[in-house]
Amino acid sequence: MHLKDLFDLKGKVSVVTGGGRGIGKFIATGLAEAGSDVVVASRKLENLEKEAQELEKLGVRTLAVKCDLAKKEDIDNLIKAAMDKFGTIDILVNNAGLTWGAPTLDYPLDKWEKIFDVNVKGVWILSQQVARIMKEKGGGKMINVSSIYGSRGSNEEEHPAVAYNPSKFAVEGLTKTLALKLARYKIYVNCIAPGFFKTDMMGHLFKPEMKAILDLTVSAIPLKMYGEEDDVKGLAVFLASRASNYITGGIIPVDGGFSAQ
Repeated sequence: MHLKDLFDLKGKVSVVTGGGRGIGKFIATGLAEAGSDVVVASRKLENLEKEAQELEKLGVRTLAVKCDLAKKEDIDNLIKAAMDKFGTIDILVNNAGLTWGAPTLDYPLDKWEKIFDVNVKGVWILSQQVARIMKEKGGGKMINVSSIYGSRGSNEEEHPAVAYNPSKFAVEGLTKTLALKLARYKIYVNCIAPGFFKTDMMGHLFKPEMKAILDLTVSAIPLKMYGEEDDVKGLAVFLASRASNYITGGIIPVDGGFSAQ
């Protein structure tokens, strides 16, 4: 097969959670550029509708669906909406995630539970439902999005959000477990672990008054640079395409070398 054909996603249907901004938006754009029709989902419909309109300019079909992964009924509705419009799901990107900061000794239980409801339970429920669809069609690709904090701890000053790291550890464990359990159905499950990216969520660090902190953050990265759109969408397309057909259960860092330290 020609190399370009290995990365071609024409005729495929992708579902990207958290697809309205940040890394989810970057990945949705990459999948659309490779030819896939795209369903983008998140809690804020306004962001999604704008993203869907932008993606349609690339010549693909899109659908924006409001979905809170903490609510099973929203997940059910996402699956129904995608199937009603496209009839199948070939690629699932579990990107939506939540964090919440507070001192560790004062961390409230309800926030811990909320983070795990979205980052872990919601990912599992959606993955299980999509896996049933993929099994019937003979296979598919799942891409989970973790974090550099999915394999390491963090001190209080660096990252005062104690629930986040273990939730991403769970995502990486779920990736490996599902990769083994679903391999018999030709369902591939891999994980991207991003480092520091220039996204809306991190926008406050790019204000002029935050330059010193931004410089300090970037100085801790071996490549001395933060990630941008092109640094993650190529990997996502690779994992979604036939080019990665001998890879499953992988956790791939995209962090400028940070996790190698």
